[in-house]
Amino acid sequence: MRTAEIPRARRQSAPSTDRETDYRWLVRVWALVAAFMLVTWYWSHHVGIPVKDPQGAVFLSRIAISLAIFVPMTVIDASLRVGRREWTVRKTSAVLRERWTRHRLALAGSALLAYHIVYFCYHNLKSWDVLNEPRDQMLLDWDRWLFLGHSPAVLLHDLLGQNVAAYVLMLIYESFGTMVLIAIPMPLVFSTRIRDGFVAIASGLWIWIFGVASYYLIPSLGPFQSAPEEFAGLPHTMIQDTQARYMDQRAHLLADPQAHDAYAQVSAFASLHVGVTCVIFLMCAYYGLRRTTIAMGVFLLGTIIATVYLGWHFFVDDPAGIAIGVLSCYLGAKMIYPHGRRAAGPRPESPQ
Repeated sequence: MRTAEIPRARRQSAPSTDRETDYRWLVRVWALVAAFMLVTWYWSHHVGIPVKDPQGAVFLSRIAISLAIFVPMTVIDASLRVGRREWTVRKTSAVLRERWTRHRLALAGSALLAYHIVYFCYHNLKSWDVLNEPRDQMLLDWDRWLFLGHSPAVLLHDLLGQNVAAYVLMLIYESFGTMVLIAIPMPLVFSTRIRDGFVAIASGLWIWIFGVASYYLIPSLGPFQSAPEEFAGLPHTMIQDTQARYMDQRAHLLADPQAHDAYAQVSAFASLHVGVTCVIFLMCAYYGLRRTTIAMGVFLLGTIIATVYLGWHFFVDDPAGIAIGVLSCYLGAKMIYPHGRRAAGPRPESPQ
């Protein structure tokens, strides 16, 4: 959306609507975080492996990245509210000061901290899932039954070819991490009322929780490991390097679980590339971002194809990812607005 198309009412910084008398929604968010932390602590004790953040790669570095993205986003938001024709540094600074009070900053910081704590716990629980026996053969059998005895990956290779499509789908798959890092602070920044932004954050908490639960429900590695012959014709890219690294990580953790750098990242069922992308897609629709929703729908479809084509996931992992994505959004909205969302002036805005 061009700045000139944004109605003046949406571009101006409205009086703060963040000061509420009822913060039970925030208590519910942190109650969920605390419960998941307790589950992580208990399972760490159960498996006898301490909680880890090797080189700060999962918790500390991601918080720093979120803050580095958050700050320029607030400037972009303030500039959009001022408008292109009326923009000056002074007006933009005034909107920033009016909009980002200590109260709103504290709520935004609380949201980012809650999200990254859950993500940190998720990664540790996912790491310990490799101690369970994989059930890849069962998932392979399900895929063959659904596709009348055929491998869905091989069918895609025959349909799309194994050259250009491999590189295009690699780019789609690998862009997931960057997209998620950008998507985390966006609803907090561009929502007129920050409580609206918490709906996306709460949905994000649920998707990681349901995701790791699905890993333990059906432990698995992925068809790249259980049916490698189906992917032998693909060109060698960073995908194969990452898959090999993940298997090395798994072997290292199984050999020496107490090692400070023993940390695994491989699990297939359900696909959280699909699940998290589904959450972002549904949140774009929730916030009324029509064109962004269409773009995310196309990206979601590309992600589904990529997960199967590249051997990361069985086909059945993808519908499971969509299912937990839908459930996460439902629970996220109910957690923040149990009785429905009340109008609070302009809907969350973001350039489309």
